[in-house]
Amino acid sequence: MSDIAIAQQAQMRPIIDLAGEKFGIPAEHLDPYGHYKAKLSLEYVNNLTDREDGKLILVTAISPTPAGEGKTTTTVGLGDAINRLGNSAIMCLREPSLGPCFGVKGGAAGGGYSQVVPMEDINLHFTGDFHAIGVAHNLLSALIDNHINHGNALDIDSRRIQWKRVVDMNDRALRKITVGMGGPANGYLREDGYDIVVASEIMAILCLATSRVDLKERLGRIVIGYKPDRVTPVYASDLNAQGAMAALLKEAIKPNLVQTLENNIAIIHGGPFANIAHGCNTVTATKTALKLADYVVTEAGFGADLGAEKFLDIKCRMSGLKPSAVVLVATVRALKFHGGVAKEELNQENIDALQKGFTNLERHLDNIQRHYGLPCVICINHFTFDTDAEIALLKDKCEALGAKCVVSKHWAQGGAGAEELAQEVLAVVDNREPGFTYVYDEELPLWDKIETIATKLYGAIGITASPKVKAEIKTLQQNYGKFPVCMAKTQMSFSTNPNERGAPSGHTVEISEVRLANGAGFIVAIAGDMMTMPGLPKVPAAERIDITDEGVITGLF
Repeated sequence: MSDIAIAQQAQMRPIIDLAGEKFGIPAEHLDPYGHYKAKLSLEYVNNLTDREDGKLILVTAISPTPAGEGKTTTTVGLGDAINRLGNSAIMCLREPSLGPCFGVKGGAAGGGYSQVVPMEDINLHFTGDFHAIGVAHNLLSALIDNHINHGNALDIDSRRIQWKRVVDMNDRALRKITVGMGGPANGYLREDGYDIVVASEIMAILCLATSRVDLKERLGRIVIGYKPDRVTPVYASDLNAQGAMAALLKEAIKPNLVQTLENNIAIIHGGPFANIAHGCNTVTATKTALKLADYVVTEAGFGADLGAEKFLDIKCRMSGLKPSAVVLVATVRALKFHGGVAKEELNQENIDALQKGFTNLERHLDNIQRHYGLPCVICINHFTFDTDAEIALLKDKCEALGAKCVVSKHWAQGGAGAEELAQEVLAVVDNREPGFTYVYDEELPLWDKIETIATKLYGAIGITASPKVKAEIKTLQQNYGKFPVCMAKTQMSFSTNPNERGAPSGHTVEISEVRLANGAGFIVAIAGDMMTMPGLPKVPAAERIDITDEGVITGLF
């Protein structure tokens, strides 16, 4: 059966009843969105502060391939398995973006028998968080143009406006646009553009904010542009925009509770992309789960070079979160792809390609253990096409590195198929104090932070940038030098070339652009030809999605 067919057969429990039964959450602190989704009140969240924290487990992956790795599926399966073993576990996931759902992915709520439900709702609109973020972002865009149109008392240089517009869709035609056409009645003529909602600084702010007060203060800090001297910033607070923006995010700041196919609680909240943003669910969701459960399983987007790096160097640095262990997800098929096999031939046994592609897993493992000092369990997400010889080789190579390696069948068997993985992870987690080391010190200059990430994690020999970008980094260093760096890079490779598979080394990472995310509190460094507004593929997933006369959605997977 397809993922959506499995999800539509789920025996879901009313979320109000489930939350009360599992964690004693009173019904008055849950705002239901139908029977199976609910938002948790911030008042309840704030009353949990005196409770002891559970243990945090991070799920990440090798560099993504068209074959898929199943990181969300593994997060759900592992969480279900920990619960099956008699423990208390909550899974914290990111919300899917409509752009990729209609583009390539076709859905992002797990797969097989390790899913979060209601799957269609989660993938299509959910509780309206992304809509609220998009409207709050575009309100600020409208206020900027309106202010300039009515005399520009703040002396904003219209040529140096940093704030684009956003839409939650992959639409390459909107990357570069012209606004204000049609004469004075329609404003003033200028160049503009769109990013996807998940690349909005407001998404990052929502995911890092710790309270309504913190949210509003961060929104006010957003730099929307500069005055004609090119150095004096203009803030959202100068336009008195932060109050209205925070009001639009009144509900979006509350965590969303749903359930797995096995009726275990999952919190899905926030969803910045990991290749063009920081790739983690909200701090509020993770901290809330840690107060409620003994174990929290969370994911970070794409491969460990992006999602895990930003989870550790940005999210954990800002929030004080300390994971106890990392699960590195890989598949035989994906490693063969990194070994040079075409997607159409991945279901055929190929030991040579598997050995060659193993270098990708090996580098991710080394980065996690050596540069972050975190113990790592390797999860081989099992596919029916995997042969005994391929599995044996993979386990032997992992064991030769001293790494725990478990073949997990959660896609086909749900939590029962991940019990061995859960046992290995808990054996690590229960026998060490949470903690890790950052890959760079906050006192390092911005240029050195970028270079450290590129050389230590990507295998590069160095970084380069145009004189213009170097000058911008030097200017940013004066006031924002202690900010962490959010790398915007292709997820498909350790290099900036998505076609370079395996573990390329000796390359140079070109920084093509830098952006200040003052409200979020980091610097975005764009490496190579990275787009913050994706496009649709030749055959979009949208062409397969439909709805029957009875209202049943098909084609999500």
